[in-house]
Amino acid sequence: MSGRNPVLQEVLGIRPHLLVLNKMDLADPHQQSRVLEQLRQQGCSHVVFTECQRDTNVEKIVPLFAKLVSSSPRYHRAENAEYNIMVIGVPNVGKSSLINSLRRLHLKKGKATAVGGEPGVTKAVLTRIQVCETPLVYLLDTPGVLPPKLVSVETGMKLALCGAIRDHLVGEDIMADYLLYVLNRQQQFGYMERYGLPEASDNIRHVLKYVALTLGKTQKVKVLTGTGNVNMMMLNYSAAAYEFLRAFRAGHLGRVTLD
Repeated sequence: MSGRNPVLQEVLGIRPHLLVLNKMDLADPHQQSRVLEQLRQQGCSHVVFTECQRDTNVEKIVPLFAKLVSSSPRYHRAENAEYNIMVIGVPNVGKSSLINSLRRLHLKKGKATAVGGEPGVTKAVLTRIQVCETPLVYLLDTPGVLPPKLVSVETGMKLALCGAIRDHLVGEDIMADYLLYVLNRQQQFGYMERYGLPEASDNIRHVLKYVALTLGKTQKVKVLTGTGNVNMMMLNYSAAAYEFLRAFRAGHLGRVTLD
């Protein structure tokens, strides 16, 4: 919900469109029905949950948007039945991965567009990419677009945790603190077992100490003493915060829906 761009919703207008909620393997499966109901109330009835790493539910997309386009009277003007689809959304939701997944399923071909785990991999609208032969379907990959102004600071934090905003613009220590708050609020205590904590904690520095100890994240620091400089090994809290965020994004801390 936080990732939906209201400007894009206005631009869509009466055009046939399909909402793809990707990375379903990382989201809380118990929240799917609630999410669908909330979207229905907003007038969005064509929704598909997908996971592009394993091509889960991706096969539903081509038949569904072919049906949506063919049932729209505005699109009966062309003699040749080919479909041109644009993939739009906020950064790092898997738009390029979706295109590659469709090509694997329908054409048995490899990657046609670059993917990455951070925003900004796709920098321009690319050329048409064929993803299906019958029906003939072309997709356009586009850069992720965020609204010019976010609704709230918390919305920004959710988007940052999901990788829609570059980490350094928010601060990994701040993001890690918010992540710990979310995990504790939803009673997702997988971090305790992963990093060997004896009990749950709201203190991010205490948690990051265990993360650093578990993963061996240390740094050499020079300390000035009366007898000269002494090298000491200190826990690297910045590296621990980075690893804490990466573990969340990989699903190692549990399946979490932030909204």
